Amino acid sequence: MTRREFERIVEEAVEGLPAAFRDRLENVEFHVMESPNRRQSRDVGDPSGRAPSLYGLYEGTSLADRSTSDPYTLPSRITIFKRAIERDCRTRPDMIKCIQETVLHEIGHHFGFDDDQLDDLGIG
Repeated sequence: MTRREFERIVEEAVEGLPAAFRDRLENVEFHVMESPNRRQSRDVGDPSGRAPSLYGLYEGTSLADRSTSDPYTLPSRITIFKRAIERDCRTRPDMIKCIQETVLHEIGHHFGFDDDQLDDLGIG
């Protein structure tokens, strides 16, 4: 799958959300990268600086942790990692489903859900 096709699927996953959720993503940037960089890998607990199985990463302050008294915050960032998804998904439909689930998972972090809560919701 080309990078542009992959990016389009990420965009479509976001656009397919109900408006009530999409409207709460106004300060979130979405990116596609081949693999996590060393800092991102270490941030998720991989001391080697390589997290080859990481599909996505939320970086920012979740809505649950923000306060109205906080000054303006930089946009949060959701990155979807292409290489791990391509490696683990054998068919195009599987890849599309994985991208969609990963986008939902990372958006869940933006709304303040942790990994256990997302697992309980079926988007772990």
